Amino acid sequence: MFSDSALPHAASSPLTIVSWNLLHQEGATLEDITLLIRVTKPDILLLQEVKFGIDQLPDLVGGHYARSVLEGRPHGTACWSPMAFAPPVLLPLQPGLCAHRSAQLLQFDAAFGAFSIANVHLSHGPMLNRRQLRLIRSHLTERAIIMGDFNIVGPPLLKDFRDIGPREGTHRMLNRIPLRLDRCLVRGFNRLQARALPRFGSDHRPILVTLEPGETLSGIPLP
Repeated sequence: MFSDSALPHAASSPLTIVSWNLLHQEGATLEDITLLIRVTKPDILLLQEVKFGIDQLPDLVGGHYARSVLEGRPHGTACWSPMAFAPPVLLPLQPGLCAHRSAQLLQFDAAFGAFSIANVHLSHGPMLNRRQLRLIRSHLTERAIIMGDFNIVGPPLLKDFRDIGPREGTHRMLNRIPLRLDRCLVRGFNRLQARALPRFGSDHRPILVTLEPGETLSGIPLP
């Protein structure tokens, strides 16, 4: 779906990316998100369970913002960045029993070339979850990131991608059992740091990764 050709907007290297599931019902507020941006200073912020009220975010912090929602869904995924990015593509995923899910596909440009990001909120259940990841993979560029709420406990088992996100729990089931639901998979990047941030405003902890470009599948090394 995406091309590996460059876009007209440049990004710096390394990249700091933050992902956060807001908890759409009485979850994180605009003020919480603004605080997160000011503290972490991300190059890219990925959000899940985002309602329309969060669309005011650029009015508070500037930058570029896009929210993607499936028809009939009350919330969706959103991306904020100080950098301009191409209009996102909403990719419907294989449906689960309870809800239809989608991935927000984004493309950025950097000095090392174009790369794509899938901002995800996947279904429950490992088999369906992994099928959804394989579909997402088929729409990404060679250098790519899949990040968000994976709703998975075991390994994602996605060929050519490495799980480089923080290893600590990001969500407490029944407010007691820690689960590492929020993940970051990469292809063509190396991890410089990864950590889960303190929980506030939502039932999920934000996660932060800092990446540098690495070798791609075709063997293209760092520039």
